[in-house]
Amino acid sequence: MPRFDNADPPENDSAPEKNNFLNPTPMLAELEQGPWPSFVSGFKKLAERTHKPMLRGVIDQLEYSYQTKTGYWEGGLVTVRGYGSGVITRRSKIQDKFPEAHEFHTLRVQPAPGLHYSTSMLRNLCDTWEKHGSGIIALHGQSGDIMLQGIEEARVQACFDDINQAGWDLGGAGPAMRTAVSCVGPARCEHACYDTLRIHYAVLKHFAGDIHRPSYNYKFKFKFSGCPNDCTNSIFRADMAVIGIWRDAIQVETEAVSAWIEQHGIDDLVNNVITRCPTRAMSLDGEGVRIDNSCCVRCMHCINVMNGALSPGRERGVALLLGGKNTLKVGAMGGTVIVSFMKMETDADLEAFIALSQTIIDWWNDNGFDHERVGETIERVGLKQFLDGVGLQASIDMVTRPRSNPYYKSEY
Repeated sequence: MPRFDNADPPENDSAPEKNNFLNPTPMLAELEQGPWPSFVSGFKKLAERTHKPMLRGVIDQLEYSYQTKTGYWEGGLVTVRGYGSGVITRRSKIQDKFPEAHEFHTLRVQPAPGLHYSTSMLRNLCDTWEKHGSGIIALHGQSGDIMLQGIEEARVQACFDDINQAGWDLGGAGPAMRTAVSCVGPARCEHACYDTLRIHYAVLKHFAGDIHRPSYNYKFKFKFSGCPNDCTNSIFRADMAVIGIWRDAIQVETEAVSAWIEQHGIDDLVNNVITRCPTRAMSLDGEGVRIDNSCCVRCMHCINVMNGALSPGRERGVALLLGGKNTLKVGAMGGTVIVSFMKMETDADLEAFIALSQTIIDWWNDNGFDHERVGETIERVGLKQFLDGVGLQASIDMVTRPRSNPYYKSEY
């Protein structure tokens, strides 16, 4: 099978025949042989349908990278008028070999709170992107953004103007407030302990300037999870994790519990619910369950298994955890509890939360180093120094973290 070598990449200056738009890429073809769907297949299918030279060039360069075991992309600066971030720049270092892949920039587009879209919104976005860019879209990675991947600098402004006119905006990038993420919240989930959509929107409006014009030491990200299930993965992926919580007793619907036991049996109750409570807060009580709420750590296991029979308590609010991050200077970190319970019902509650968030960010900007996340700053100066700086009182509820690393190996 033909292979590229360092001196002779495939000739792609002139377009191949219509039925043979792509050049042979034997190494990428190996990625299509496994049992799982391959990004290569989707990439090729899009290229064959649209006949965009950019896609062919990127596929050729990727094949070349696999052969040489070297990456050939470099960054830079591409912006739209009035914005300092939101575009991830990618330029090829080997444009002489693959001129069709000379630019492959990415637009980060902010998602709606709770990831709620209409089909017409998404169709319009897809059509606009295929008009201006490559047509490749990645939805909601850890950044939370809709990633429009592959566009030339000359077309960035026109693309942004079109999507902005349709109601979309760019997300954060660089040393700035990054795109926030929220779960579906009370719109679709009965476990939501606060309105994640409302607080997400309020935070977005307050920090809009910091999203578009980078001015921080490094990045700062909010994630909003409506309950301790933490569907947004906020504890280990957000500088500020806002997690729904309750501080009274789990609600027990006696008739629903009896119906659950009748359907699943006592053995299932014992083996899959009671014995799996991490703090042994549950026990059998005749034909039902008894919960020692003073020992409950809100893990959500019993509520998830016995959905409808058990539910979060009535006195609901949020817990705030600060400093979660992936690996960089000091490795992966889980968020530290800084507020164990805070009501989030009234406008005054929301304003108090935003004021505290602004105080924390201001302290971090004053005390942090360049390219240092807020969790790393706290790790360096100490939690007490941070608490004194932002005006929070130390509390026994300020659990540093149940475990510091999200990557662990279970024993089976």
